[in-house]
Parts: sequence; C-alpha cells; structure tokens
Amino acid sequence: MEIQKLRAPELPAAMDLCWRVFQEFEAPEYPPEGVEAFHAYISNTEQVKHLTGFGAWEGRNLLGVLAAEGRHIALFFVDPAFHRRGIGRALFQAYLAAGDWDRVTVHSSPCAVEVYRHLGFSPTAEEQRSPDGIRYTPMAWEPKTESE
Repeated sequence: MEIQKLRAPELPAAMDLCWRVFQEFEAPEYPPEGVEAFHAYISNTEQVKHLTGFGAWEGRNLLGVLAAEGRHIALFFVDPAFHRRGIGRALFQAYLAAGDWDRVTVHSSPCAVEVYRHLGFSPTAEEQRSPDGIRYTPMAWEPKTESE
C-alpha cells in the first residue's frame, strides 16, 4: 500500500469512494436532507479541489481517502473491503506528517466516532445536527506531550 497526496485528476475517483462508503455506512442514519447535503458537498468540484487530500493506493486501486481544510478533516473514508487493515491510521499519519498541527478537528459521523477515538481524538461536545441534516460529533486531536 502506498499513501500519496491526491492530484486533481484523482479527485473524481476519491469522491466516488467517499460517496459509496457514505451510502453504505452513513446514509441510513441521516435524514434525506443530510444525504443530499453530503452529496452536494462532494459534488462541488470547486470546493473539493481546495482540500488537501491523501489517498491509499494498492496498485491502481484507491482504498481510502482523507481530505482536510487545514487542520480540520473534512472527508475520511476507507473502502469497506479494506477496513481494519491500518489504512485509516496510515492516511492520518500521512496527513499529520504533511503539516505542523498542534490540534486537529473533525465533525465525526455517528459511526466513525470510535474510529477517531482509536486515532486519539476526543469529543469536544455532544452529537449535533446541522440545519442541513448532517449529524456529527465535534472531536479534536492534540499531540501527546512527553509527560503523557
């Protein structure tokens, strides 16, 4: 497996992966307007091209995607056929290595809260629902200090 920054020509495949995984794991827990809002977000090519994205590749197959706006993770999806193989952790480590982050935030979907906990994130508030129907738990990651 190889982790590399996503290039513009790879964004459609990356957004397709995000959509497929979202439909399987997230959409059943969201109201219709939340599903529509997520699809509109990943379909907005102008918005998506400004994200810093990383892809996990095995040959020509895209296995996972992490995309962020600065220190805020916007998209983080791994193909279900490859869950529990360290792909998410490898993507997160690549993202951390590319920046000098003293804090990283995410609005975790309901089914990803435990994944983020395993990466060292902690909730900063209870689950919320945005006006467009997106359900999320605000979470943050901070590097451990030597005394921890």
